[in-house]
Amino acid sequence: MTQVQAQAWCDRLQAKLMAALDAAWETIASSDDPALIKRARERAKACGEFAAQARKIAAMSPAPRPARPASALPIPFGASEGDVEARPARAIDRLKGGSRGRL
Repeated sequence: MTQVQAQAWCDRLQAKLMAALDAAWETIASSDDPALIKRARERAKACGEFAAQARKIAAMSPAPRPARPASALPIPFGASEGDVEARPARAIDRLKGGSRGRL
């Protein structure tokens, strides 16, 4: 199951659980039969436990990565170094060119 599929699965499952929970609460609100109320409460409890497990699975799925910017792509084959903008000077470059003989 891919990352997108896991998130879509979780969304669909949560929608189904909400519908089942609404139906259970409607049964509880509209019925006077103790047996029906007991079954509806058990279903509501099972829906809540199942939803908690689905949330745990969704939390284990990594967040989607943002798209890489075009500037982060490597230099295309055959392109000259002059076509690419010069990199900014870094502190390590200054140290390498220094007269102290380190690094």
